[in-house]
Amino acid sequence: QDRPDLILMDVQLPGMDGLTAIKYLKRDSRTSTIPVVALTAHAMVGDREKAEAAGCNGYIVKPIDTRQFPKEVASFLNSAKFS
Repeated sequence: QDRPDLILMDVQLPGMDGLTAIKYLKRDSRTSTIPVVALTAHAMVGDREKAEAAGCNGYIVKPIDTRQFPKEVASFLNSAKFS
């Protein structure tokens, strides 16, 4: 009933990885337009591209800088409003 403005998705989830979950969200008309930002400790070459291919609108690498994190989330929210 209520839609979130943004989904922060951990890439490493038990049972189903976050990238697979994102693909399901993007295929569903009820959730396909919600921006998704991957949160991950994976920072190897190609990991960002895998997240983008899954449908991510953004990518934040862990460990999270707690001072910068709210600004990053706000920038994704602001971008989503104008998309």
